[in-house]
Amino acid sequence: MSDAQRVEAIEFKLAHLERALQELSDVVYRQQREIDTALELNRNLRRQVEDLENRSSDPGAVEIPPHY
Repeated sequence: MSDAQRVEAIEFKLAHLERALQELSDVVYRQQREIDTALELNRNLRRQVEDLENRSSDPGAVEIPPHY
């Protein structure tokens, strides 16, 4: 194998590796956005649960029976 062929083979492999790296980077970016969205939803749900727990612990709160 000549030097030119070896360099061409290395360039070919490098181009494929760069493409694969970019694809992986895109996947990681998308997954991070999904994780951020899920964390925000989790925070909102936690706040809602805490609000409900705080309301139910209020002794002056009037509860309406379920049949009304």
